[in-house]
Amino acid sequence: MSIRYPAPLQPGDRIGVTSPSSGVGSQLWPRLEFCIKYLRDLNYEVIVGDCMDGSGMTSAPAPDRAAELTAMLVDPAIRAVVPPWGGELAIDLLPLLDLEAISAAEPTWLVGYSDLTTVMVPLTLRTGIATLHGSNLMDTPCAVPQPLLPWLVAASAPAGSTLRQGAARAYRSGRHEHYAFHPQVQKMTFNTPGRWKLLSAPDDPAVAVSATGRLIGGCLETISMLPGSPYGDLVGFASRHAPEGLLIYVEVAEAEAVIVARMLHHLRLAGWFDHANAVLVGRSAGPPSGDFSQHDALVHALDDLPVPVLYDLDLGHIPPQLAIVNGALGTVALTPATATFVQRLT
Repeated sequence: MSIRYPAPLQPGDRIGVTSPSSGVGSQLWPRLEFCIKYLRDLNYEVIVGDCMDGSGMTSAPAPDRAAELTAMLVDPAIRAVVPPWGGELAIDLLPLLDLEAISAAEPTWLVGYSDLTTVMVPLTLRTGIATLHGSNLMDTPCAVPQPLLPWLVAASAPAGSTLRQGAARAYRSGRHEHYAFHPQVQKMTFNTPGRWKLLSAPDDPAVAVSATGRLIGGCLETISMLPGSPYGDLVGFASRHAPEGLLIYVEVAEAEAVIVARMLHHLRLAGWFDHANAVLVGRSAGPPSGDFSQHDALVHALDDLPVPVLYDLDLGHIPPQLAIVNGALGTVALTPATATFVQRLT
């Protein structure tokens, strides 16, 4: 069964903005307004929903958030939905989303990361519609370093296209510009050299590995809650859509190392790596647990998997971000000289 890709996003198209999880506080509204203007200056039409309040844990009651997100995803005039950011409790939307209506409609891009993947992963698993893991709306004006692609470029690619990316030379660490004080910032500071690594041989200068499979993944803290529910049937997705096998990717937002190890073991026990041709792990923003590091967590849970495990990739809560299409056929390759990431929208 084929993956369904939304139509290419083009200037003049309508983009919907809603907050399925956390809303935007008053201090950050200037940044939100700047980001909306940024898209409008690129000749996109932008509409903003009612579920945007940032005064509480969520932007609105769950039924309202689910109804607004569903309405945007089934509206044929809206070609992409881009929330400001994630949050904490998008999981409460899952039983309320009208997945049948979304599946019956023409596909629309849903873009984001973090808690948004709590919705994006089930949407792809249940409907076969591609979703786009990439920078959220509040980060969209910030330039993405080559050879990475902005989500707007990925969303503009038609079905059948090939997207080529690779490892960034550096990533952001330490203090950075806060949007509350710098609402019009369009540049991130990437101040720490980085490279992608193979878990079984992180310091081997001669390492060479590649793997191909259908891409699926997201924020570990949230998608690890999905196995065992009707919204986390990765095995069924693999049998329907991925005879080639899977490339599973995860990234840690803030969980400490021992919790990361537990969540990864949970995914293993649930069979989430049974059809994997490789596991890709983003650069972690989480702390250690005493002397037990984030790297130790990966070794504890994944080191004996019979497939390559690559880590410190450019995805997740430490910028910059690869644009990753859930459902696309991906190939990741690591050699002594290069680190490449190719996606085919087939």
